[in-house]
Amino acid sequence: MPKRDDLLVVLAALLPLALFVVRERQIAGAVGFPLDDSWIHLHFARNLAEGAGFSYNPGRPAAGSTAPLWTLILAAGAAVFGPSLATAKTIGVAATLGAALLTRRAAAAFGAPPGVALVAAVGLLWTGPIAWGALSGMEVSLAALLVAAALVAHARDRLVWSAAWAALAVLARPESLLLVPFLALARPLGRGRALVFAGLTGAAVVPLVLFSLWTSGVPYPATAAAKVEGGLIGWLGGLREPAALTWLLRPWSFFQQWIVWLWTTQWVLPLAILPGLVVAWVRGGRALGMPALALLAHPLGMALLAPYRGPAFQEGRYSIHLLPLAFVVLAVVAGTVVAGTASTPWPVGGLRKVRGGSDTPGLPSPGQSLLGRPAWFRIAVVAYLAMAVVTLVPASSRYGWAVQNINAMQVHLGRWVDANLPKSARIAVNDIGAIAYFSRREVIDLMGLVTPEILPYRRQGEPGVLRYVLETCPDHLIIFPAWFPQIASNTELLEPVYRVRLERNEVAGAAEMVVYRLARCTV
Repeated sequence: MPKRDDLLVVLAALLPLALFVVRERQIAGAVGFPLDDSWIHLHFARNLAEGAGFSYNPGRPAAGSTAPLWTLILAAGAAVFGPSLATAKTIGVAATLGAALLTRRAAAAFGAPPGVALVAAVGLLWTGPIAWGALSGMEVSLAALLVAAALVAHARDRLVWSAAWAALAVLARPESLLLVPFLALARPLGRGRALVFAGLTGAAVVPLVLFSLWTSGVPYPATAAAKVEGGLIGWLGGLREPAALTWLLRPWSFFQQWIVWLWTTQWVLPLAILPGLVVAWVRGGRALGMPALALLAHPLGMALLAPYRGPAFQEGRYSIHLLPLAFVVLAVVAGTVVAGTASTPWPVGGLRKVRGGSDTPGLPSPGQSLLGRPAWFRIAVVAYLAMAVVTLVPASSRYGWAVQNINAMQVHLGRWVDANLPKSARIAVNDIGAIAYFSRREVIDLMGLVTPEILPYRRQGEPGVLRYVLETCPDHLIIFPAWFPQIASNTELLEPVYRVRLERNEVAGAAEMVVYRLARCTV
């Protein structure tokens, strides 16, 4: 009963969402975002909705988003409903529900029994990173939705749709690009198949490349140029590092982080990866086995191509998009175990091509519900979901403290700037999100996300940043002194006028942020 199962998935989403909202209220005392980057997206979206184009400072186009599709969707929401927390969170929740519903369909289409597919969808929703993504104002929920859509289309052998959804996923989270070749190779790669995947991916990515070249002078967004710490993208940007770090140390470190993150997300996931790959090839053949390999390639690809802080960074924001794939593989493993003890047969010979509207190809009708499964399996499902709930509790507390941090520091400072500094004031900041959104002042981004001109100066260290500040002459600086100790200690240049300090810092770059008035400059 697909409709009944879809309703159960939607109802299951209420538990983690309610828990996170309650903890947010208890800890932060108000709604908010758990990252300052969420406000960056909303600031871009508001400017787009107001006709200022894809710019951070109106009138200056900037490739400052590695998730332009999310920014565009937020802009559409802002144009209709207004830019707000509610708009961003509503879109995020809708995308998360869509990802779970499609994960159930993908698991069923790959051969998992319907009851197992349902548990996979609920299990996805009952993970901390997915709940975090739904309410975070970040692009991760959209990326997960698009990956799940690509998996469904691929399982049903819809070539164009699978390639199209995968291409769009790249615009929601660039790490999704690693999944594209695995989907392309999941069936015999003839000329037509290769052209479809290459053509649609190119159609999605080339406009971003051209826009980045025009605004930043590099073929990728300025955010990537500012953050990437090595690898291929870093090498293209002029970064040089020891070969051992590039090829051995960082890949091994990222792989370890990936396993730990999967374990903390849902302890079954890392245990099921290797057997899951075997089962995927045996039960689903190349069609399922090849995409499943992306679960191993992801941390290594991140390390070699565009490394930044690892796959577990900030609740796994660079990895959440692959959770639908992980739960599809987990469902196939669980379905294999059930089939080994149940009287109903498991479809053999790989996937069957789906025609019509069914999302359960080749499966028998008897015993499809969880109630029709062996008693031990029902007990295992209850235990699995109970443990999932247990992991949600600390995840919701981390979310609540993250919202508290951003509200108490960046949001507070943005409102302080709006109330105390002239509308014409230009401010140099190292966190550009909430401060720019609430103050609507012109900002100079000391990290280079929307001010790519500073990147050559940043490569010279703190003296280079100071030289850029003196050349551009902002009225005020708002920085973490811990990030720029030499600049902050220059009492002849800077006069502190306001400061905010967090008693418990969980996500901010440092515990204290200070507003300085620039006493002099070279301009």
